[in-house]
Amino acid sequence: MGLKWMAKAIIQKGISFLPNSEKVNFLFQKHVTKAVLLTDQHFDWKITHARDHVNYFTKFSKTNVKEAQVLELGTGWYPIVPIALFLNGFKNTVSIDIQSWMTTESQLTTIKKFKEWRDAGKLDAYLPNLQESRWQELMAILKDQLKTKEAFNQKIHLQTHLIDARNTNFKAQSFDFICSNNTFEHIPKNILIDILKEFKRLIKTEGVQSHFIDLTDHFAHFDASITAYNFLKFSAKQWDLIDNSIQPQNRMRWPDYQKIYADLNIPILEEETRKGNLESLKQVNVHSEFGHFSETDMAITHGYIIS
Repeated sequence: MGLKWMAKAIIQKGISFLPNSEKVNFLFQKHVTKAVLLTDQHFDWKITHARDHVNYFTKFSKTNVKEAQVLELGTGWYPIVPIALFLNGFKNTVSIDIQSWMTTESQLTTIKKFKEWRDAGKLDAYLPNLQESRWQELMAILKDQLKTKEAFNQKIHLQTHLIDARNTNFKAQSFDFICSNNTFEHIPKNILIDILKEFKRLIKTEGVQSHFIDLTDHFAHFDASITAYNFLKFSAKQWDLIDNSIQPQNRMRWPDYQKIYADLNIPILEEETRKGNLESLKQVNVHSEFGHFSETDMAITHGYIIS
């Protein structure tokens, strides 16, 4: 049991030592694990995040979306959230990452998935405020055969930057909204603290942040024989041997994130968490290093933290 996740862990650990490791890992994920394909399930997850981010922004911000400057942490492969923000009328989005994942192929694949879902009548439930004029602009991209990522990004009011989120060099109070999806869990705690310090500098006085965090063992996404809590049975030293630098997992639990916000004096406006499964957690021999958490806190699998 659990041989699939161990094999993937060993392979990704090896890949992490190779030149151009990110590109090698992309090919591994695309052709072997199929983890980066834009399936309906993957699109559903991301368009749900986009919907939720928009709802949180409109709930807590006094800024009209037409004037809203957005910062997204973690550009990723598919610009689902930036396109959703564009279709909702947001002014523009700046997306930052430390690696370049997005390609012209993935950009067009994303638009085609949006079209497929709207043709099937599924998109309106996620984007009820979709602007028809912007939809037509998006559809025009399919006809224009744009040849560069930059040309595509310009059409959807998106700028991408390969920069360290701890030191962006953007002006203070530049953004009305900062968001991320499935990103915080891949960032070591000390680095995440510095990123949130930078975000505190960048967000406007009445700006809003919305971050979706996945606290599950990501190897369980690939191997159904292990639970979402499998990685909690390892000590920090053991996990260092298993974890990799390509897609690291910090294994932080929900109270860890709450404490960072409290220590940085970033007020939390709202939290929405998924309780997880206590019976599934009890199947894992959790390492004593996690013993200071209650089972309820340890079992949380996902959550939005709004500030």
